[in-house]
Parts: sequence; C-alpha cells; structure tokens
Amino acid sequence: MRGKQIRMERIMDRNTGRTIIVPMDHGVTVGPMTGLIDMGRTVDCVAEGGANAVLGHLGLALYGHRRWGQDIGLILHLSASTTLGPDPNEKVLVNTVTNALKMGADAVSVHVNIGAGSEARMLEDLGKVAVECMEWGMPLLAMMYPRGPSIEDERGVEAVALAARAGAELGADLIKTVYTGDPDTFREVTRGCPVPVVVAGGSKTDEAATLAMIEGAMEGGAAGISIGRNVFGHPHPAQFMRAAAAVIHQGRSAKEAMEMMEL
Repeated sequence: MRGKQIRMERIMDRNTGRTIIVPMDHGVTVGPMTGLIDMGRTVDCVAEGGANAVLGHLGLALYGHRRWGQDIGLILHLSASTTLGPDPNEKVLVNTVTNALKMGADAVSVHVNIGAGSEARMLEDLGKVAVECMEWGMPLLAMMYPRGPSIEDERGVEAVALAARAGAELGADLIKTVYTGDPDTFREVTRGCPVPVVVAGGSKTDEAATLAMIEGAMEGGAAGISIGRNVFGHPHPAQFMRAAAAVIHQGRSAKEAMEMMEL
C-alpha cells in the first residue's frame, strides 16, 4: 500500500493531515459555469491560494491541470450524470482507475447517492472501483450523499453517518459528505467513520457563512473541505483560498479568516 501513501500525500497536507479540495466537475453536470470556462486559470488561482488538490473529469486533465504556476494534486472523477437526465441522482462510471493512472492522477473519486433508486448499482460500482484501487495503490475518495425519496432529512446525522460509514466499509480512503449543521452532530459522523471525512461546500453562499461552516466542520472532526462554487465563483479565488486555508491548516477562527479577507 506504499503507493497509496505516497499519492495521499499529494492530495493532503502531510503536516496537518488535512486537505482542501476544489471540485471542478460541474461542467458535466450543469454545463459551462463562471470560473470554469478557463479551468487552467482557476487551477492556478486555487493552487496559489493554498488548495491541496483539484477534482474533475477527464477534461480537467486534458485542458486545465498542471499547465503553469504551483503544482497541485489531481483527483479524477469517475462518476457522471447531467441535470437533463431522467434521474440526476443516478451516477454511472465514465472513466477507469487504470486510465486515471495513465493520465497522471493522484487519486480517483466515485459518487454514490444513498437512498436513490439506483443506490444498489452505485454501491456495486464503488466496491469494484475500491478493489481496483487497492490493486494499483490509487487513493479513492467516495462522495457519499443521502439523497432520494427514502431520505427525510438529507443533512440528518443518522443518514449522513450511515452514508459516510458505508463508503469507508466498501473501501474508500477518504469520504466527502454534507455538513450536518453543527460541530456536535458532525462529530458523530466523523467518530463513526474509520477514514478521514471532508465536508462538501454546498451551494453558493457568502464568505462569512462559508468560513463559519468550515470552522464548525473542523471543530466536529473534519479532515478538510471539498468546496467548489464558493471558490471558483468568487471574484478573488486565491484570496478566499488563503482565508479557508488559515482555518483548516492553521487553526484560525472564521472571524480571523474574515479579517484576512478584509485586509
């Protein structure tokens, strides 16, 4: 498993054991977005600001990664769906672990919506990818979201804790899931999951609310964040990244991070 350890250090800070991931897979889901038209420029900005890795589909490796500026980890996403499909919660595999290795990826990711009608097949895909990742020493991030008609509260601690634990049990090295809303309930999620858990950034909101959410998640035992629209949609992505990095890697408060933004 030495290969996994080496690659994990490319997507996580070896000193803090935490990570800032910027997902850029939205182009497949919803189409062109502000901040993702020129992916190479955005990668350069978030790397300058202190992000540890970017995440996206094959196009990110082909058109936007490691062209200039500081180096940054690359996670290739293997799952996809679009908002125009009959069931956007149904994800299918569109890439492979071996191809991600050929493209120079440091890790791969798979998306599973717990509670969706196609949950069983997505779990099957996750298990197969996890076995392949073990064979090749490739780290696996599992995006585990409680979504579907059977889920009453998609941010409820029981549903989120189940989703995170399921991903770890099936072989993921890192879990991405939603924040439950406060440190105490999120601590139940992280305590019940044997691998590091990062928090999804969610829909676009203001800087103060995002930084407060990050601070709460870290207090609740998170190993970092995976935050997209609130970064690449920001007028100054590098500046916001520095503020987020201060909370995650330096232990600063959200208030201190906001003061950094104002300066």
